[in-house]
Amino acid sequence: MSDELVLLNFDGDVAIVTLNAPEVLNALSGEMVRQLSVAVSRGSQTEGVRCLLINAAGRGFCAGANLQARGDAGAKPPAGSALETHYAPLMNKLRNLHCPLVTAVNGPAAGVGMSLALTGDIVIAGADAYFLQAFAKIGLVPDGGATWYLPRMIGWSRAMELSMLAERLPATEALSWGLVKRVVPEADLQSEAMAMAQRLAAGPRSLGLIRKAYWASWENDFNKQMQLEADLQNEAHASLDNREGVAAFLEKRPPAFTGK
Repeated sequence: MSDELVLLNFDGDVAIVTLNAPEVLNALSGEMVRQLSVAVSRGSQTEGVRCLLINAAGRGFCAGANLQARGDAGAKPPAGSALETHYAPLMNKLRNLHCPLVTAVNGPAAGVGMSLALTGDIVIAGADAYFLQAFAKIGLVPDGGATWYLPRMIGWSRAMELSMLAERLPATEALSWGLVKRVVPEADLQSEAMAMAQRLAAGPRSLGLIRKAYWASWENDFNKQMQLEADLQNEAHASLDNREGVAAFLEKRPPAFTGK
């Protein structure tokens, strides 16, 4: 097994970022977050990459922050400083990706691991997966952007319930709440996630513009969003993929997009 805490591999146009600390259910230390950030940058910026897939080794996607790695209470800096220096830059990097992001969730996605999982444009969960806002159990506040994501995704009441009661949300219930795209047998999770990533990687350049528009919509007013749509539509219209898509439609054949 590799000693690296995060692995980066490529399969065609897909960059695969794997959390690789299965002995701690991929709980995130400061060093692991640093390696994850580097892998995301390298993967997404590699020539020809058109989709990023984040998955995890072992029995769990991510059990949250690695509390054991923080050391003694008297020696560690305030928890908020780690959010500012490590987690916030990572989450913003994922938000601003130029290409689609797929997350494959196995086992627990707890604490900041739940936030990481939910950054996916398409979230695919194994049947044994569950989501957990565990912070209240140890006297902390949800982080990693959870207090921003959750009320927008599932509404105020459900977000408060998850955060205050700190109870597990099984994958099937997360599906009914709209947090995940699909739930698949655990044995099929990685192949299903890869198939989805490959499908997105074969799509047009406009997929990256679509995710940009939807991320912005949570903060823009209506007129700003309409202007952004116009700007992005101009960019998409000028792409080679738009020309190919129109030609394929007129010629009644499947398009062959190149991401350009």
